[in-house]
Amino acid sequence: MALAAGPERQTGKMVISNIGLMLSGDLAAPIMDADTIVAEGGRIVAVGRAKDVDTEGVTQRIDAHGCALSPGLIDSHVHPVFGDWTPRQGQFGWIDSFLNGGVTTMISAGEVHLPGRPRDIIGVKALAITAQRAYHNFRPGGVKVLGGAPVIEKGMVESDFAELAAAGVGLLGEVGLGSVKAGYEAKEMVAWARKYGIQSTIHTGGPSVPGSGYIDADTVLEADADIIGHINGGHTALPLRQIRCLCEGCGRGIEIVHNGNELAGLTALRFARELGQLERVILGTDSPAGSGVQPLGILRMIALMSSLGDLPAEQAFCLATGNTARMRKLDCGLIEAGRAADFMLMDRAQHSAGGDLLESVQMGDLPGIGMVIIDGVIRCGRSRNTPPADRVPELVI
Repeated sequence: MALAAGPERQTGKMVISNIGLMLSGDLAAPIMDADTIVAEGGRIVAVGRAKDVDTEGVTQRIDAHGCALSPGLIDSHVHPVFGDWTPRQGQFGWIDSFLNGGVTTMISAGEVHLPGRPRDIIGVKALAITAQRAYHNFRPGGVKVLGGAPVIEKGMVESDFAELAAAGVGLLGEVGLGSVKAGYEAKEMVAWARKYGIQSTIHTGGPSVPGSGYIDADTVLEADADIIGHINGGHTALPLRQIRCLCEGCGRGIEIVHNGNELAGLTALRFARELGQLERVILGTDSPAGSGVQPLGILRMIALMSSLGDLPAEQAFCLATGNTARMRKLDCGLIEAGRAADFMLMDRAQHSAGGDLLESVQMGDLPGIGMVIIDGVIRCGRSRNTPPADRVPELVI
């Protein structure tokens, strides 16, 4: 699949029929009574049974052949640099490879791996604005990368955040990866960011790269960032008692990542469930990182949460779709009219011990992806990275 030079949306009418299982992305009702979805102009216009939706005037028809459909996956925590290259691992094409793992949207937690990353305030702002503009104009493989996440540094003042917001920057990189590490310093800057509509994420746990530091539960609570970034550590986790403190002590997002401590991640999931607050849990990979690039990282997190976390598979998919969309205020991640037509079609991997897709994921197996669609445009056919599926969708017209 050729790389997209810029944003592209479907111009005609797409109908996907014969869907065997419709996953909504919504924890309240994760499975929908529907077998057909209609999209126009890159957005969902109808969902339901074939007999109840308007399929006239179709310009593109996809027969799902009984495959499951879910919203495209959202990786809540990545560290891009420019284009589809990561200097951390010296790889090209890593974002396109994530597309083959069902990821349609990525959210930057800071462009921290840029060689010679500027630390002065002018440079910090310039890098953020450049990254925001670059990824707005260029989508590797069609994936939507929400880039431009400045890492806050000592000396920044309120007007800096106003300037960033006015320029289109809507994210802060991980608090704690720069010179601002104390809770009281971070709290002031996080509040300024929030005032101007910029969402914040804080590093949690031990240091991950040179210049980062240990961020404990007290600091996280005092800073009051919108997202508790990698609550299970990136890579080193806090003691489990501190993770419980974070889950109980605030109502912010609980982000669990692939490149963290698995026991801590499963424990955070359990604490959120005990609190009746699963809607706070979102998933990321925290990659590229020292442990590499994980094209199937979000699928693996879904399987981990379901199999070892004892979470029904249909709910586990919500952690990487609807939960993240609502927490991050995105227009994708849920199957409902008006949302972006970002879909993943998949089925049980061949020879899985699970009897169907959901049972196979609950048993820890990854699904086989047959097609990925972004803004109503087919971006990936049968995935080159997942195991082959029992069934795959077919483009009929």
